[in-house]
Amino acid sequence: MWALIFFGLMALGAAGLVYLISRFYKFGWVKRASNEKKWMRILLSAVTVLAIVAVLWLTMGSMNAIVCVLHLVAFWLLCDLVFWAVKKRRGKAFDRYYAGVCALIFTAIYLSVGFVLANHVWRTGYTVDSAKKVGTLRIVHIADSHVGTTFDGEGFAEYVAQMQAENPDIVVITGDYVDDDTSKQDMVDACRALGTLQTTYGVYYVFGNHDKGYYSEEYRGYNGDDLVAELEKNGVIVLEDENVLLDNRFYVIGRKDRSEEERGGKRASAAELVQGLDPDKYMIVLDHQPGEYKELAAAGVDLVLSGHTHGGQLFPVNYVGEWTGVNAKTYGLERRDGTDFLVTSGISDWAILFKTGCKSEYVVIDVTGK
Repeated sequence: MWALIFFGLMALGAAGLVYLISRFYKFGWVKRASNEKKWMRILLSAVTVLAIVAVLWLTMGSMNAIVCVLHLVAFWLLCDLVFWAVKKRRGKAFDRYYAGVCALIFTAIYLSVGFVLANHVWRTGYTVDSAKKVGTLRIVHIADSHVGTTFDGEGFAEYVAQMQAENPDIVVITGDYVDDDTSKQDMVDACRALGTLQTTYGVYYVFGNHDKGYYSEEYRGYNGDDLVAELEKNGVIVLEDENVLLDNRFYVIGRKDRSEEERGGKRASAAELVQGLDPDKYMIVLDHQPGEYKELAAAGVDLVLSGHTHGGQLFPVNYVGEWTGVNAKTYGLERRDGTDFLVTSGISDWAILFKTGCKSEYVVIDVTGK
């Protein structure tokens, strides 16, 4: 699927380049610099566009260069349409190609804001109520750090300090802590940062689809077992279809990621996750990918925490996952059949350095019960 998406983006990017070349052709400075020779105007327009893309590619990578090109195309189409409508209304053409200038300015501003939304981390707070005798509980929840994308292992330590300032009772990590491009040193540094957390009940982790790596162990220099060893060395409890009862008042249930089935493995069903547990105690499920909401609600769990979606990442595709049925929810808190489901946009990103439909965050959840 990811290969199809990538090649689809490449095809759109190529079509976008052709369109942008035809737009730069209309600038007055291109016309003057080429002495009004058509072939020279085309060549100069092409060289300008390719030079811009090359700079983006070299500084931000292929994926982000494509994202920038597609946004520029979208804004340019919109500006061309607006200025065409204005020209029709005023009855004469403009002296200069203002649509192109506006497209460049608007795209630069829009993506600059998107860069800040992805690379700065905000605090998002929620409160959930329960009729169960759970008392009060403060949870700090993060997902999708993809260490090495918007911050390295040492940079992650700064956000851990912010989370510590929340005085959490428990910290939970719902997957994609690292990915294939996370270096071993960054992985070690990030795990060491988690070891500094002081909480009442500890730090808990479940795997995401990227954590074990999609390529060979040699590609990044470690595997999923090495990651588990480093996490456990720093006091983090890894749960794979396992649960722990804390303070005799609430469970933390860590679920294997859905990608385990794609790798030829198995994971417990929602009903199997809670088999033998006391239904009168509060149940928190950690599940990287938001799905099977109906089954989880039927199993009687109280709170399900997920990541994976990155909050939809880019507008206007925020909710494609929900529309296609890949994800049950893209972002935020929702109660279904007595179960609270919460999906975070993640504390960082995978590959794409922009968020235009959401922002990076860590989540603080205050649970209040009897």
